Amino acid sequence: MFDFIVDHYNYWTYIGLMIIGFYAMMTKRNLIKKIIGMNIFQSAIIFFFISSSVKKGVTVPILEHAHGHAAHGLEHVTHAVDAMQYANPLPHVLMLTAIVVMVATLGVALAVAIMIYRKYHTLEEDEIIMAIKRD
Repeated sequence: MFDFIVDHYNYWTYIGLMIIGFYAMMTKRNLIKKIIGMNIFQSAIIFFFISSSVKKGVTVPILEHAHGHAAHGLEHVTHAVDAMQYANPLPHVLMLTAIVVMVATLGVALAVAIMIYRKYHTLEEDEIIMAIKRD
């Protein structure tokens, strides 16, 4: 059991980061702390997906073609490709998209927090709720 934990330390780290981020989003009353928790949670998910898609002893997925001249252009050699020899770029590409979404979400959340602060002069959730009820 101990070897399983040690061998998969990166997954336990990501789970810990997810718990920290989720805890901050659920328990903190300051909006900036909630936004930071959301960012930690999103980062942990991205790290998890990138880490889980890593394979050892593989190469980049670029196939080389034989260079030769035939009567109708380049001569292509057709043979079976062993997919296990190549890294899968799809998870990394998807996580690049997730990073863009994460940054956009962070920007919108901070912009909303600024608007709330300008209107209510606080970022504390309880005080904002009380001010909304008074209005």
